[in-house]
Amino acid sequence: MKIKELLNSEKGKKRFMLGNEAAVRGVLEAGVSLAATYPGTPSSEIGDILFKVAKDANVYFEFSSNEKVAIEVAASAASTGLRTFSFMKHVGVNVAADSFMTSAYIGVEGSLLVLVADDPSTFSSQNEQDTRHFARQANIPLFEPSNPQEIKDFIHYAYDISDQFNIPVILRTTTRVSHMRGIVETDEYNKNTKTFGEFKDNGLHVPVPEAARVMHNNLVEKISNIRKISNESPLNKIIDNGADVGIIASGGAYNYVADVIKQNNLKINVLKIGFSHPYPEKLVKQFLEQNKEVLVVEEVDPINEIETLAIAGRYNINTIIHGKKDKTLPETFEYTPDIIFDALQKIISFEDNRHTPNEMSSIQLPSRPATLCSGCPHRASYYAAREAINSLNLDIESIHPSDIGCYTLGIAPPYKMANYLMSMGASVGTSCGFSKSTENQPIISFIGDSTFFHAGIPPLINAVHNKNKFTLVILDNRITAMTGGQTNPGIPIDGMGDDAPAISIEALVKSIGINFVKKVNPLDVKEMIEVYKDALNYDGVSVIIAKYPCNLINKQKIRERKYSIVVDNEKCVHCNICVDKLACPSINEIDGKITIDQVCNKCGVCTQVCPTGAISKKE
Repeated sequence: MKIKELLNSEKGKKRFMLGNEAAVRGVLEAGVSLAATYPGTPSSEIGDILFKVAKDANVYFEFSSNEKVAIEVAASAASTGLRTFSFMKHVGVNVAADSFMTSAYIGVEGSLLVLVADDPSTFSSQNEQDTRHFARQANIPLFEPSNPQEIKDFIHYAYDISDQFNIPVILRTTTRVSHMRGIVETDEYNKNTKTFGEFKDNGLHVPVPEAARVMHNNLVEKISNIRKISNESPLNKIIDNGADVGIIASGGAYNYVADVIKQNNLKINVLKIGFSHPYPEKLVKQFLEQNKEVLVVEEVDPINEIETLAIAGRYNINTIIHGKKDKTLPETFEYTPDIIFDALQKIISFEDNRHTPNEMSSIQLPSRPATLCSGCPHRASYYAAREAINSLNLDIESIHPSDIGCYTLGIAPPYKMANYLMSMGASVGTSCGFSKSTENQPIISFIGDSTFFHAGIPPLINAVHNKNKFTLVILDNRITAMTGGQTNPGIPIDGMGDDAPAISIEALVKSIGINFVKKVNPLDVKEMIEVYKDALNYDGVSVIIAKYPCNLINKQKIRERKYSIVVDNEKCVHCNICVDKLACPSINEIDGKITIDQVCNKCGVCTQVCPTGAISKKE
């Protein structure tokens, strides 16, 4: 679908949309005035689309420096009466939590929707955490759509709840729901006209203890009233198939349930939960009383299952409840129709009509581990770091705290440049810890430019103040690369596509008192190795800024390279440094000869590491 079609005002038009596209259409239809985010897969496409349409839609949009700032921007704007939107991936809520929790106390005079994309099976994340815990901890209503149409429709419903109760609300998607495609029928869309609000002090915007107590009581009362609505909400519905066995399913997990029931023509009742917090207690009670056995299907944690067990206990209902707790369903990773099928086989007996795999489908495919792109500047940074460390001839292991981004792939051989990782910005904070707790172990940590702005600055200040010793490499590839190429404060473009002041990483680092700051083109391998050696010998915090653009934004320059990289097999001595130590995916050994394939981006690093000059540039 063409992005500009999202601005079509026609009602009833059917389009084939990605879940994240449907989210954009939903907030535009709902009349959002302001949106803020920090990019994170699986929600990234929402920001990419808003970046392209915000001006035409008369919506202010920004890529904030991190999720906490994004929430603060959206919540404060909502307190002026505007309808606002913030979105992030599940681990982003951890960063935003400090302000997000309090936003429920303060409330909003307009409305605030926060879309959080969870990642069952950790396709692009460091954990599987479940955002529904945050909704309960913060006492914020939560909605779980199961397809693109529901994403768009639930957004309208969620904003209505936010308006009615002056409370932030959460829309929880998952990777499959965010990235699935489906037919979406649009409602009418009118270009936003409300760009400014007015802040009015009601005495309950500053949660000092006396005010916070009042705010908390107000919040508890709001949730109590919203619970009544949850029980009657059309987003929660019983599908009665005249059986005595039922399934309670929510979000994307419902799709697997629907597939198994339909494909096997099963008589099973279903309670589909779309408005999952506050949990619809009366509706669940009714469903339990109608069924002898109930299977609770949800991703990731057994949150609905625990609430369902509590309801059964509270009302002395003898229905047998299955789920993760009794091992009927696995406790980790996303589900599939086969997993639901196997779980139901443990409860009821029915014929297995699934097709037997044919010979071709049973072939074990080779694994395809993620790797840095051909010509990625990070590879050169890692190669040079490994060479510098090896030159020290140490009898002790080096330490390499890493961070969240493409460069996490430095964990792989032959670089092995990532051996400790926690969260965004933690490469710097953990280097502080290693600096104080180890002796003589070299510490080279890595962080990306966007991640540095996100969460790397406070721990670097900490490192200077506490007299740490380590080398931090800021991999400045001029973009937020892993999530698709979004802007960050180091780029001279803002979220509206306008010119903006680019924050100098070099000036920022020097301003906090770091005296060893070197900016290097990582593709100059010889210079990079020497800078690493100097940094390792420096008594204090040393910072190397490895600055070279990511291939995503460097395509024109790559096309302008009027040469190719070739191998002279007469000069090649088969040392295999290019294959084994540089490990560029464009370089292979085939039938005893080194070859370079057509996806080569001609960065020229291999020509520098070849000791005999067998690899060279050919005009």
